[in-house]
Formats: sequence, C-alpha cells, structure tokens
Amino acid sequence: MTDATAPAPRADGAEPSTAVVIGASGGVGRALCERLRADARYAQVLALGRATAHASDAIDIALDLTDEATIEAAAAQISRAVGDRGGALRLVIDATGFLHGSGYEPEKTWRQIDAAHMAHAFAVNAIGPALLMKHVLPLLPRSGRSVFASLSAKVGSIGDNRLGGWYSYRASKAALNQLVHTAAIELARRQPQAICVSLHPGTVATRLSGPFSKSGLQVQTPAQCAASVLTTLDGLREADSGGFFNHRGEALPW
Repeated sequence: MTDATAPAPRADGAEPSTAVVIGASGGVGRALCERLRADARYAQVLALGRATAHASDAIDIALDLTDEATIEAAAAQISRAVGDRGGALRLVIDATGFLHGSGYEPEKTWRQIDAAHMAHAFAVNAIGPALLMKHVLPLLPRSGRSVFASLSAKVGSIGDNRLGGWYSYRASKAALNQLVHTAAIELARRQPQAICVSLHPGTVATRLSGPFSKSGLQVQTPAQCAASVLTTLDGLREADSGGFFNHRGEALPW
C-alpha cells in the first residue's frame, strides 16, 4: 500500500524537495511559483504572503512581515508540510518589498524624508526579512545544497549610488544586504553547503517598480524575471554565500 501524500520518485533517483516563495501574491512571486511548479526537482512549492482578498487564491500559507507571530506560525506550517511530503527544504525565495504606496513615494530630496515612511520601509524591506531568516533558516537541511535568497535592489548598493534620492528604499535595502551577509556567516557554521544571498531582480513590469521605469531601461516581464532569477540561483556556489548579485549572476558592489 502506497502513501498517497508521498511525492513521486524522481527519475534520476534524487531526493524530492520543497521550495518556498514568500511574497507569492506579487507579480514576481507568482511567476516564481509558476516556474518552480513546472520544475520536476520540487515535490511541492509553497506560496506565502499576505492573505488579502485578491491574493487568497494564490497563497498556501498566510503571513505578515510586520507581525513576527505570523512569521513564526508560517515557519511551523512549512516544517509540517516538508515533513508530510518528504524530502527537504532546498529553496526559499523572499520576493517581498516596499517602494511606494499608502501615500508614500520615493523621496527626491531630504526635505521629503518622513519618519513614518522610513519606518515602514525598514519594517518591510529589512526587519521582516530578518525575521524570516530567524525562523526559516533553521529549517534548511543540515546536509546538501540549499538556497535562501532575498530579492534586494541595486539602488541599495552604497558603492553604486550616484544619483541620490530614494532615501528610505535605498537605506532599507542596504540594511537588508547587511542582514543577509551576516546571516550567511552564521549559516555557514551550521550548514556549510547552504547559500544565503541578496539578489537584484532587475526592473520588472509590476506594481512595485513599473511606475518608475525610465525610457531606454530594460524592463522584464515577471515571467522573464523569474526565469533569470532561478537560472542565477542554480549557478551559485557555496563560496557565493553572503554575496549580492544581479539577475545575471554578476556581483554588485556593497
């Protein structure tokens, strides 16, 4: 008698695994889920995000990055799902982020700096991802390759900042890069084969970055972005853990 919940064995004999996408209700997150679900390496792909009316059908596990209790509960659900389906958690992609909305727009000058805007940007772009790492990194397997990737932004690079502006977004993404780098150091002591990175996905035609696309700038569809992100992640080595890369796999300056 077979277990109906067990994943089908892979043709190459490799262990089936689980992938997790946080921010699955967004354009890039949805595209990542679709592509991963077509990848035979993954027995299951779990979609996480805020349980809003328009996102409810796309979300398997609800969480709110500004509420640690929901992140902890989501991590427990991931752990149970991995146990139920077998295999191991081999890929986690945090595709969340905040640039504009709720009356906030990227600042063009220091005169527009607003404490509430900056606090919200840090809550979503830095503190929330840090809490994800706190609760989800321990779920990665002790042996074998695994990847935890946070979608950052090139404008979070201090070395590449030549235009100024966008204070809250730049600073919160720079903070995210430092948090990822720091977590990667600790992760390597527990799991030397694990990879933890920040990744700039490029400019994508979504609600997040679409309104700020400039003429002549290469803009990807969410599907194109998902393909390039996953190709880049597949090409990373253990030595790349703690790094900051673009969607073509090129290292970016801090």
